[in-house]
Amino acid sequence: MGVMKGGGGERVEKLKYSRMKLWMIRATTSVLLWTCVVQLTAVGQTWGPRVLKGWPSCFTHQDSSFSVIEDKVLSVPARVLPPKRVYKNNGYLMVSCNGGLNQMRAAICDMVTIARYLNVTLIVPELDKTSFWADPSEFQDIFDVDHFITSLRDEVRILKELPPRLKRRVETGTVYSMPPVSWSDISYYRNQILPLIWKYKVVHLNRTDTRLANNGQPLDIQKLRCRVNFSALRFTSQIEDLGKRVIKLLRQNGPFIVLHLRYEMDMLAFSGCTQGCNNEEVEELTRMRYAYPWWKEKIINSDLKRKDGLCPLTPEETALILRALDIDNSYQIYIAAGEIYSGNRRMASLASAYPKLVRKETLLEPSDLGFFQNHSSQMAALDYLVSLESDIFIPTYDGNMAKVVEGHRRFLGYKQTILLDRRLLVDLIDQYNSGSLSWNEFSNAVKESHKYRKGQPTQRSVLPDRPKEEDYFFANPEECLKPSSYGQVSST
Repeated sequence: MGVMKGGGGERVEKLKYSRMKLWMIRATTSVLLWTCVVQLTAVGQTWGPRVLKGWPSCFTHQDSSFSVIEDKVLSVPARVLPPKRVYKNNGYLMVSCNGGLNQMRAAICDMVTIARYLNVTLIVPELDKTSFWADPSEFQDIFDVDHFITSLRDEVRILKELPPRLKRRVETGTVYSMPPVSWSDISYYRNQILPLIWKYKVVHLNRTDTRLANNGQPLDIQKLRCRVNFSALRFTSQIEDLGKRVIKLLRQNGPFIVLHLRYEMDMLAFSGCTQGCNNEEVEELTRMRYAYPWWKEKIINSDLKRKDGLCPLTPEETALILRALDIDNSYQIYIAAGEIYSGNRRMASLASAYPKLVRKETLLEPSDLGFFQNHSSQMAALDYLVSLESDIFIPTYDGNMAKVVEGHRRFLGYKQTILLDRRLLVDLIDQYNSGSLSWNEFSNAVKESHKYRKGQPTQRSVLPDRPKEEDYFFANPEECLKPSSYGQVSST
């Protein structure tokens, strides 16, 4: 009995030892496996989530979608930024732009170019908030500010704000501020502005529109103006995306024309053009003109101004001209403008002749435009994008938007832009309305006179000592345009 008892105890001890050895092996194996998992997770983040979901997906090709997506992500090249330009910084340039969107756009191009030429640091431009439209938009509300800064870093250093020690000068109102002389040669900025920057470290230029001459500038200066305009000044993704939606909606229904119908209340009050207005409307426009002291011209003869070609065409006149040019009435006509003065009454003849009139407000839901309400520059940016993509662009007045869009369409391959000769047209219209010209005579005269006014390649006019009267650089930046055989888009 004693021997049997002793033998049984030995077997129990061996059994305990075996179980402990098995437990140790299992524990060691678990630790090793977990260590492997941790290491694999650290090496490739894509393994971790799948380990937690189950082992089969780790070792089979049943779910190949992830690897396909992974390959695509890995194949997208990283954005290559231009190298920073290294130069001795002469100081800082602040600028405050004035006017509407396209007036400010051209000014920004000039100010970047001037900053580059003077070897100074440019602070992101301030946009006009005190004009008639009282738009509170900042630069970054309209333009992609990060793209603006990085895309030009091989030319000029641009900062979103001044360094703190200099910023305090602005806050205390001790920064030297001045408007530069209009239509100045680049040498003016070297000889007059640069010494001021050396002296004060910071100079603030206000009223920056038309401050750099159209002609006679070095080629690299002209090309940089173009680079800023056509590449660096990109609208925000919100504006770009909405513009693409509008263009897509228009393209679904065939060709479309953008008519920049400059017949808003402020334009008529400022210009004094009252053709077709009743007595009450004339009085309202006159009161508005006197209400703005910076609109210097108060007493205006509308008839004489119209005959000189200095008034925007009325909606009624525009309808006649489109018909005379044989513009197909099945085309969609997108109205790029603010609220037309006197609305439906003045638009009746145009809507009758061209029933497919559309606006951004009719193509989009109110919720789509909610963010843009009371932000006229952002609304103008949307019209700008649609204008660039249209089959034909027709401005009824040669304001800043008309000029800048014209130049941009030239840059895009001389896309057709019909440049109306208003002085000639109002005379032809008056002859037709009085019965002096038949319809065929009128139509033929309009078509013949505009045969070479469709945005074809042309040399920019130079008028020494009369810069305001010569062709505007941004309407025809010929130094930046590729030689091309002009392909006209038929208007019939």
